[in-house]
Amino acid sequence: MDYELSIIKKMGYSSYFLIVWDFINYARQNDIMVGPGRGSAAGSLVAYCLYITNIDPLKYNLLFERFLNPERVSMPDIDIDFCYERRQEVIDYVVEKYGQDRVAQIVTFGTMAARAAIRDVGRVMGYPYGEVDMIAKMIPAELGMTIENALSLNPELNKMYNENDRVKKLIDIAKGLEGFPRHASTHAAGVVISKDPVVEHVPLHKMGDSNIATQYTMTALEELGLLKMDFLGLRTLTVIRDAINIIKRTENNKINLDKLPLDDKKVYEMLSHGNTAGVFQLESTGMRNLLTELKPESFQDVAAIIGLYRPGPLGSGAADDFIKSKNGQKPINYLLPALKPILSETYGIILYQEQAMKIAQELAGFSLAQADILRKAMGKKKQDVMAAQRASFIKGCIKNGIDGTTADKIFDEISYFAGYGFNKAHTAAYAVIAYQTAYLKAHFPVQFMAALLTSVIDNTDKVAYYINECRHMGIKVLPPDINESYEAFTVVADKIRFGLTAVKNVGQNVAKVIIKARKEKGKFTSLTDFVEKVSGELNKKALESLIKSGALTSLGAKRSQLLSVYENTLTRTQKMQRQNMKNQISIFEIYDDVFVSEEALPDLPEYPSAELLAMEKEMLGIYLSGHPLLEFKEELSRNVTFHIGDTGDDSGIQDNMQVVIGGIITGISIKTTKNDKMMAFIDIEDLTGTMEAIVFPTVFEKYKSLLLPDSKVYVKGRVNYKEDESPKLIVEELSPLEKDSMRGVIVFTVSNQDNVDINEIEEFISRHAGNTQVVIHIKETDKSFLLDKKIEASINNLNLFTERTGLRNYLFWDKLIVRS
Repeated sequence: MDYELSIIKKMGYSSYFLIVWDFINYARQNDIMVGPGRGSAAGSLVAYCLYITNIDPLKYNLLFERFLNPERVSMPDIDIDFCYERRQEVIDYVVEKYGQDRVAQIVTFGTMAARAAIRDVGRVMGYPYGEVDMIAKMIPAELGMTIENALSLNPELNKMYNENDRVKKLIDIAKGLEGFPRHASTHAAGVVISKDPVVEHVPLHKMGDSNIATQYTMTALEELGLLKMDFLGLRTLTVIRDAINIIKRTENNKINLDKLPLDDKKVYEMLSHGNTAGVFQLESTGMRNLLTELKPESFQDVAAIIGLYRPGPLGSGAADDFIKSKNGQKPINYLLPALKPILSETYGIILYQEQAMKIAQELAGFSLAQADILRKAMGKKKQDVMAAQRASFIKGCIKNGIDGTTADKIFDEISYFAGYGFNKAHTAAYAVIAYQTAYLKAHFPVQFMAALLTSVIDNTDKVAYYINECRHMGIKVLPPDINESYEAFTVVADKIRFGLTAVKNVGQNVAKVIIKARKEKGKFTSLTDFVEKVSGELNKKALESLIKSGALTSLGAKRSQLLSVYENTLTRTQKMQRQNMKNQISIFEIYDDVFVSEEALPDLPEYPSAELLAMEKEMLGIYLSGHPLLEFKEELSRNVTFHIGDTGDDSGIQDNMQVVIGGIITGISIKTTKNDKMMAFIDIEDLTGTMEAIVFPTVFEKYKSLLLPDSKVYVKGRVNYKEDESPKLIVEELSPLEKDSMRGVIVFTVSNQDNVDINEIEEFISRHAGNTQVVIHIKETDKSFLLDKKIEASINNLNLFTERTGLRNYLFWDKLIVRS
């Protein structure tokens, strides 16, 4: 502690810590959720003691020098997560405290990346969209990719560049513009606080109607000595807050996040089964697969998996080694016994930057400040610095009794892993939020899912995705109800009640009036009673939407009856209320008991089930009381390779990837091409979301009999994935979605050239046992053999199976080929 305080004081950052403490303290005192920390700041004991962070750096072997290095002058960077909905309150507090002229947001410039430069230049030059799109897609969609790198990586692009003058001209101009600022916007979280008016140090810029931002970017501000504070809005903190409030209201149980046990078996069982929809950082398809393989048993495992799920560890095989070592399938080897205390928690693999630093300290006698310089040089591949550091490292190791050859090997290993080593302080901090959400989901599933649904209430696809998760969890989601619903999703007797504001045409004002009227005047007993109590804010469109959504079903009337009389009821009631406001005496007021005559409901049959579901879909954006696809759930789990809900998972989707989706056509728009041929744009919906699909003329002509509204189909095609656009599906084949006539057999086709290990196949099937028989078909000999063990043929298992075994071609007997 004394060491940290002396460094902070020496570097002149005492006031910085106090300012950060002050606004975090304000947030906590005003019940604004604050995250446990993020980035390297969690390695500071001072930050922990000030309650700026909530991770004990001593317990998790976090290093202060990773945050502040006394031998390398750099600005401290404490990023703080706040409740998404109340983040602005903290910024407003800072503005009020230090003065409006001393606080400003920070400008950021969007630059022309490689693909964007090609597209922009092509558009200005008037090149056909298809040609420009094809060239842009030849540039690998990787972070930091440049046009120059793409030309060397993609021989086809290089050939076009050298042989086609039009392409060469396009690319040359794009290269000249690449990296230039494209537009100005406000930094997502950065705020600068100055002791003097900000305008005395930097020019300012008005963004939109009110926001004032610096004209200099974050880097320039730091060079001028101005410090930025990051006020980040994290939606997950809002979910946690809402879940805790619902638990308190429904269970009379006050959850203290700081006292959650970190060894809860129920949590680790849930994580090991990959049931992580809604769990912070752990809900993507790839992460679920990793979790089911890893089977975490401790908080350290949760932190590790966040560090492992990145291109470096996944691509290098470190993730596989970690899993096998953790599960006892591979021995853990240490080059030296001294490495065991440092690497035991990650099963002999250097996963964290802090581990690389600790190795340099323990084996080579580096100070942690020197070790941080080594870590940074390795991460940025600074060859000249690394060469000097290698000599110092080996010299230090020899001094400590380690032979030069072993020291050289260790340095190579550190250098290899440091290229993708992750900041452990950040991983541990985010693992806390991951664990908290997992704990709430495992122990209070209904309350957690209600809070989660509220957080995405404006995103229909996400609502559909999480409602489908509720179905998997056995939680019933009830339609909106004027006598029970609130604005957001709420818990009613172990069920979730839909929120009123999620109903189309029903805004917050109408919802608030309904809730207020119910509290002050009692529950609604009839359509007339409801209209009379809330008609001041109620319009025809809102009332129709409420009826169609099923929100008035609790009144004991059918939707067909209510829809036949609601207009008359609303018009009559509002007319009478206008007369009363003008002091015109109504005939009803002659009597002591003032009443409004009930609207007589006609004796009508209820709409068919399919029509009621269509109404729900129209008003809520989803099928709620049922779904046309639910009867095909088993078939879909076996035959599809991609769920539409996974389009939000960037790691699980790639441009041009082949997929099979099973869904229902919810919308169709038929167009005529320039050649007078028919094509279609369709909306295809599965149990997890909706996606636009494009059917070009050749495919349209072949499958037009299936291209009808409400048609249930399998769609095979290629994903079209562009920057800043929702993924679309280019349709190649369609087939009707029907009940499987034959089930329970999956056939994998292999070739003699395939590197297939039958023991690995059987081992995987043993760990993922189910009811589907597995047949291996050998292409060259045209012979098949049946394995004695059966697999659970879920889409997640099959995706994982193909990754692990190399068996990529499979089909369900008498069904679509779903991998090719």
